[in-house]
Amino acid sequence: MPPDRPLLPERLVLLDRDESALHAVQLDLDGEGLLQNENIVLADIRDLSTLRRRFREHRPDIVFHAAALKHLPLLERFPAEAWQTNVLGTLNVLTAAEEVGVGTFVNVSTDKAADPTSVLGYSKRVAERLTAGFAERGDGRYLSVRFGNVLGSRGSVVPAFTAQIRRGGPVTITHPDVRRYFMLIPEACQLVMQAATMEAAGEVLVLDMGEQVKIVDLARTLISMSGQPDVEIAFTGLRPGEKLAEDLFGQADDHRVTTHELITATDVPPLPASVVGTTHPEPHEMHDALTRFALAGRSAQAGSTPGSRTLRMASSTSA
Repeated sequence: MPPDRPLLPERLVLLDRDESALHAVQLDLDGEGLLQNENIVLADIRDLSTLRRRFREHRPDIVFHAAALKHLPLLERFPAEAWQTNVLGTLNVLTAAEEVGVGTFVNVSTDKAADPTSVLGYSKRVAERLTAGFAERGDGRYLSVRFGNVLGSRGSVVPAFTAQIRRGGPVTITHPDVRRYFMLIPEACQLVMQAATMEAAGEVLVLDMGEQVKIVDLARTLISMSGQPDVEIAFTGLRPGEKLAEDLFGQADDHRVTTHELITATDVPPLPASVVGTTHPEPHEMHDALTRFALAGRSAQAGSTPGSRTLRMASSTSA
């Protein structure tokens, strides 16, 4: 998608449960934050009946589903929240989209869904599998887009490090060898929209993130740029569920080239909505349920259009 080619949706609808986030986005897009525009929708993806009403009202052609809980250590402590939002919330959005005949559904995923080791990764892997399941049963194109950290997004490491540097330090890093993938906000947005135009029903499209960056190198660069060279770095230890380095593909994932040089495709085993929708794990069973739904089927696996209406399921937290 050339950067100078305009995107011409008939309407852009923003749906979020975070009223402050909606206010900020409207300021960015429209230069005002009066929140009176009918295209600003306050709703929670955990509430299926409300989603159904809003989808019937707006009848979007394209849905970008980015709503999720994404802070790994919190979800390790509260796995039921990951189940309610990342799994059942995604199922609700998929259901509402299918009922109104959405043409293209893009589930925004994360590199933590590749060979997951955390509640966050398990829950996002389940979301990928649910999306693939809907691709098998409907007329629309349902696909996922998987990528790593986005520099400058809400909750990302750069604002956190900057705040710690302003306080005089220390800058806290889990491990001296921890590495992560990064890309810029414009790059991520362009590639997600490009993925929405590809014939990739049921697939997971993985964005080229380049080489992983050592977090300690990023911290040292920010300290140097701050003019406060005496700020110290403190290593706190890897937290439960964290990896030293992320993966874009699981070991069992076959992957193949696409028509876009920066996008690679892979598959995940489809997960029927009926299986998840009828499962009600107790709090002490939540971690096992997420793991089971995320990893089942891996052994078998190893063998924007002008005039369209677009609904973006905004996210109140960042990857």
